Amino acid sequence: MKIIMAGAGSIALKHIAAIKNIPQVEIVSLVSGEADEAKEVAEANGIPHWTLDLAEALSIDGVDAVILATPTPLHAEQAIQVMEAGKHVLIEIPMGMSLAESRAICNKQIETGLTAMVCHTRRFNPPHQWIHQQLRSGKLHLHHLVVETLFHRRENKNALGKPRDWSDHLLWHHACHSVDLFAWQTQAPIVKRWAQQGPVSKITGVPLDMSIGMQAVGGAICTVALSFNNEGPLGSWFRYICEEGTFKVRYNDMTDGWDKPYEYDWDGASDNGIELQDREFFNAILDQREPNASASQCLDIMEILHKMEFLANN
Repeated sequence: MKIIMAGAGSIALKHIAAIKNIPQVEIVSLVSGEADEAKEVAEANGIPHWTLDLAEALSIDGVDAVILATPTPLHAEQAIQVMEAGKHVLIEIPMGMSLAESRAICNKQIETGLTAMVCHTRRFNPPHQWIHQQLRSGKLHLHHLVVETLFHRRENKNALGKPRDWSDHLLWHHACHSVDLFAWQTQAPIVKRWAQQGPVSKITGVPLDMSIGMQAVGGAICTVALSFNNEGPLGSWFRYICEEGTFKVRYNDMTDGWDKPYEYDWDGASDNGIELQDREFFNAILDQREPNASASQCLDIMEILHKMEFLANN
C-alpha cells in the first residue's frame, strides 16, 4: 500500500515511526508547508519524494491513501480534496473546526465510498482497550471518568517549540479526545453536557483554560479539566472510577487508585497506540469495512463539541 504523509511536525513523525513497523505499507511522498522541513524529514526517513503541494503528491501513480497530520484549520478542506482524488484518508483530530466542516467530510465519504477515519488514538492505547473490554463484558461498571489535560502554551508554538501561524484549541482538539473516549467507553448517548472557559488569550486568540462535563444514559459521568497555563509535565491523565475499583491510566501505564501498578493482559500486535490505530486504518481499507473511529462514527462527537462551544461562550 502506497501512502502520502501530509505534515512533518511532531505527530507526523510519530506516524512515520509507527508505519516502519507495519509490513507492506510504504510512504511514497511527504507534504509540508516548509521546504527545509519537508526535505529534512523525507531524507531522514527514506521517503523518496517531498513537496509543498498536496495535489502534486496525489498525482503520483499508485497512491492508495493519505494521512493528514497538517494544521487543524486545513483538515476538512484537505480531507475532501483527498477523497475527491479517489484516495482513502486518515485525519488527525479534529476532523474539522466546526460541525459544518465535519458534516461535509462525512457527506463526501458517503458520496465516494472511500475509507475516512479520524485519529482518536485513545481508543487504541492498550490500557483504554483493556478497560473497554472489561466494561463490555460486565466485569467493570463505570461511575466517573476524570481527565486532566495539561500544557504550558501561552505562546503560539507547537510541541517542538516552533512558532505556529494557527492556534491549537482546548475544546476542538484536546477535549475532542476525551469526549470521544467517554462516548466510546460507555457506548451510550451523552444526554447532559456543560462547559465553561477562562479568558481568551490576546497572544493565541483562544481560551487557555476550560472545564467540561458530561453524563451518559445509564448515569456515568465525565469531568475534564484542560489548561494551557499549567507548569509541569504535559499530557493527559485518566482516572476511571468504577464500582469494582479505580484505575489510573497514563499512556501505557496503569495503576490502581493507590498508585500501585496494575498488570493487565495485552496480546495486541503492538503496545503503541498510534501504530495500532494506523494498522486499523490500513486493515479496514484491505478488508473493505468501516474502521473503528470512522468519520461517520465521530460525527456525534463533533455535534457535542458544537453544543459545548455554545455553552462555554454563553
